[in-house]
Amino acid sequence: MTSSGPPPDPLDAPAQFYRRVLSVLRSARVPFLVGGTYAFTSYTGIGRRTKDIDLFVRPEDCDAALEALKADGFGTQKPYPHWLAKAHYGEDFVDVIYRSGNGLSAVDDGWFERAAEGEVLGVPVLLCPPEEVLWTKAFIMERERYDGADVAHLLLAAAPRLDWKLLLYRFGDDWRVLLAHLVLFGYIFPSERNRVPREVMEVLLARLAHEVAEPPPFERVCQGTLLSRGQYLVDVEERGFEDGRLRPDVEMTAEDIAHWTSAIPEADRPTQRLVGNGDGASPSARSPGSAPPVLRWPRGGRRGRRSRRA
Repeated sequence: MTSSGPPPDPLDAPAQFYRRVLSVLRSARVPFLVGGTYAFTSYTGIGRRTKDIDLFVRPEDCDAALEALKADGFGTQKPYPHWLAKAHYGEDFVDVIYRSGNGLSAVDDGWFERAAEGEVLGVPVLLCPPEEVLWTKAFIMERERYDGADVAHLLLAAAPRLDWKLLLYRFGDDWRVLLAHLVLFGYIFPSERNRVPREVMEVLLARLAHEVAEPPPFERVCQGTLLSRGQYLVDVEERGFEDGRLRPDVEMTAEDIAHWTSAIPEADRPTQRLVGNGDGASPSARSPGSAPPVLRWPRGGRRGRRSRRA
């Protein structure tokens, strides 16, 4: 959950709650980082109203954090054990995050090695590094929340000083997600596109060229579920695609996926619509070795516009 807005008034009750949480963890010597709006604002200068603070800990430190908070009178729980815990007192709560909801981006030592010093409500803290903020936000493409603008503003503010070798390592086989955001950045801010190192674009575009030259994999996998937990359910539940969250490098089990999916409001769950011949059948798999379909642009240009040439 990403915060939004300027920091809360340090004199109000929620601010006192957050200050107490930070102090308890510091006293218990539990390593933690502050992310959400506090980190984003620190790097981009863009402020938002916020009602909470996102704390990030290593997976192996989560229980110690909860135990320290529980000993101080806070209620604690792990509503989604694969990525999220919470601590609360009355109506106030704080998220304790150790990886992303899609099972990727686990907090590790590297997060702490590059953390920036900051201050939240008068308490000295460490902020999540910009590379990790970008890495986690790049995968948030829900229908009701898309963090692409946050990624673009992080690039605008920090691209020249980002550790790009680290980012390429973090994205790994998901490099297409990074490339997509970098292409969009050049579209959003054309005059600033050179802020992204040329060699980074060359590496990613070379990967794309190599991939395009190769036949696509025959296994029908939908990795859209790593970008949105709800919008691709129809593909994995009704159209025969394997769920990308079951990849070996993703920290989610089938039980975790079912539990995380159950939290989606029924009204937001997509359903299969009648297509083609009206029988609602899923798209058929391409036979091995068959060529992909030929793309034909409409007359008058790619957008159907009349050509400018006489």
